Amino acid sequence: MTGKERAEFRKQANALDAIFQIGKEGLSGNMLVGIDNALAKRELIKLTVLESCDEPAKTLCDKICRALNAEPIQCIGRKIVIYRQKPEEEK
Repeated sequence: MTGKERAEFRKQANALDAIFQIGKEGLSGNMLVGIDNALAKRELIKLTVLESCDEPAKTLCDKICRALNAEPIQCIGRKIVIYRQKPEEEK
């Protein structure tokens, strides 16, 4: 992904609300399934890491992206933005 593409996704993400919150339970299997389903429908999603979570947002972002074959767009403070392109036949 080029820097220009990443900048465009960051711009789009400004208007998005976080659709998932990661709390004290951390990143569970059910949470990953939900994130995977959301990426399949929306491509670009925003998540929030609550203060009660023990893991840093950057670590969670890396885990999510590795597990779901997604691209990290932005991780600032407790906000995470990730992207995964839909397969061409689903568009």
